[in-house]
Amino acid sequence: MSLWTRSRQLPNTDNASTDSAAVQDAAARDDADVGEDTTAGEPARGGSGDSGDSGETVATARRDKHPAVAWVIAALAALLVLFALLLPNQLTRLTPGAFVRIPVEGIFGAAVLLTLQPRARRVAAVFAGAGLGLLTVLKLLDMGFYSFLDRPFDPVLDWILFDDAEAFLRDSVGRGGAIGAVVGVVVVVLALLVLMTLAVVRLSRLVVRHSAAATPAILVLGTAWITCTALGVQVGGVPVASTSTATLVKSHVKQMRAGLNDEQVFAREARIDAFRDTPADRLLTGLSGKDVIFVFIESYGRSAVQDPAMASQVGAVLADGNSRLRAAGFSSRSAFLTSPTTGGGSWLAHSTFASGLWIENEGRYRSVTSSDRLTLTGAFQEAGRWRTVGIMPGVTRAWPEGRLYGLDQIYDSRQLGYEGPKFSWTPVPDQYSLSAFERLEHGKPGREPLMASIILTSSHQPWAPIPRMIGWDQVGDGSVYHSIEEAGKDPEEVWKDPDNVRTEYRNAIEYSLNSLISYVEKYGNDDTVLVFLGDHQPVPTVTRGELGRDVPISIVARDPAVLDRISGWGWHDGLKPGPKAPVWRMDTFRDRFLTAYGPKPGPVPSPPTR
Repeated sequence: MSLWTRSRQLPNTDNASTDSAAVQDAAARDDADVGEDTTAGEPARGGSGDSGDSGETVATARRDKHPAVAWVIAALAALLVLFALLLPNQLTRLTPGAFVRIPVEGIFGAAVLLTLQPRARRVAAVFAGAGLGLLTVLKLLDMGFYSFLDRPFDPVLDWILFDDAEAFLRDSVGRGGAIGAVVGVVVVVLALLVLMTLAVVRLSRLVVRHSAAATPAILVLGTAWITCTALGVQVGGVPVASTSTATLVKSHVKQMRAGLNDEQVFAREARIDAFRDTPADRLLTGLSGKDVIFVFIESYGRSAVQDPAMASQVGAVLADGNSRLRAAGFSSRSAFLTSPTTGGGSWLAHSTFASGLWIENEGRYRSVTSSDRLTLTGAFQEAGRWRTVGIMPGVTRAWPEGRLYGLDQIYDSRQLGYEGPKFSWTPVPDQYSLSAFERLEHGKPGREPLMASIILTSSHQPWAPIPRMIGWDQVGDGSVYHSIEEAGKDPEEVWKDPDNVRTEYRNAIEYSLNSLISYVEKYGNDDTVLVFLGDHQPVPTVTRGELGRDVPISIVARDPAVLDRISGWGWHDGLKPGPKAPVWRMDTFRDRFLTAYGPKPGPVPSPPTR
């Protein structure tokens, strides 16, 4: 009790004696806690020479004058800690029932704090608070990753994605908006770490100070937790007995261990390559003289052709495309591939498709892009009978990884001659990209056969505004798209309603498909062989967590001999694969394709399905 507080109570000697006894009792109970609590209300100890006495004097005075404030702050600290312990790591689990639970981690933590000596308790409280703050940040990261990539954040391999996220924001909302978003994220992270640490420290002091009440409370809560676990008690379908934070830690520790070991696992897988030593003159002999065009359509997934909310409209586009292409002499076969990613991470799918390796994380991607792996597109360059080119409108800066794909010439967004506007993230409309390919390469007279890898990006989220089809003779340098972009929808308005998001996704896929079908119809010839597919399913807002990671794939050709080579694959006729069409892992396609169009296409073991 401070001298100032005692002087106010001198007229009442009984109170003075009581206060003196309280001070002695507090000192005997926790001799090491000098200056520990300047805000929480722990009794101060005397000693005129103690440098911490002044702070505790002020704190005690404040508690005496405003005890309600101290209890409100303590209650807020308790709510913050409970919120952190019970917060799920997926938005779909963010329900009121998630917060009406008993966290075993809180019970165990309080029990441990009661058993520790004062100095150890202070250190443990600080570390526990900081750790809980980091876990809260991890849960928020998981929410974001589940929302866009349908998987949790990987603490070992996913850090590089923050650079891609910042680039996406910069391209979508401008440099100022991207900087503001980054600053906001940093502030939130720091605030969580600081506030969570302060909250746990305060609660640890309260638990010790009121140990006579805290001990039986912990026993009661522990008994209640065990009872609810045994009986399976739930609120709103959520178990009352919570171990969510401990389970999260265990899951991420396992994930980190797997990530650290994955490099060695992947190295063993990469050493297996049936086509590494194939002579150049035995590669792709079944396609000699053909123009082979591989096209990825961004976010073109199974949902586009099977989700009841969009399948009929997209199916109508594909059915019309079938009719138009048949009238032009083309036939097609279709099936599904299972992508290693969903919602985003297109580069993982592109490298998986090309390399014949399962590229599911950034570590594997870095390894394969720095290797000399023979890729599907690189095999055309290796064969020496094709000019190999890439149309990459989504590439806006240096792209050293491009060497993996064996391309003689890469046209990125800066080399396509586009003078029009960006459509949100999308730098170049799909129809313009295809028109540029025709102008720069395919339409040149007297050229050698081509192998082209083309990435169509108009169906990249946020799917607003979306270009529209125009006459091929109107495309020009792209200036015509200024008025089209201005008349398009605002992405912020679209993303306020999930139904609107799904509608605009469908519209974007329809535009991309129409662009590609129209291009083949107009510019395709007897030597055209088109392979087009999706890279991954769209974000969970569109898929609603259904229909897995499959993407449609189709092969289109006018020469019957091209499709005869894959007659044993069991693919469905037409541009739309049916629900029971074959499903292969995306990494198996390279070997299947190189085998089918090699010198002696014969029976090949069926690749693994889902």
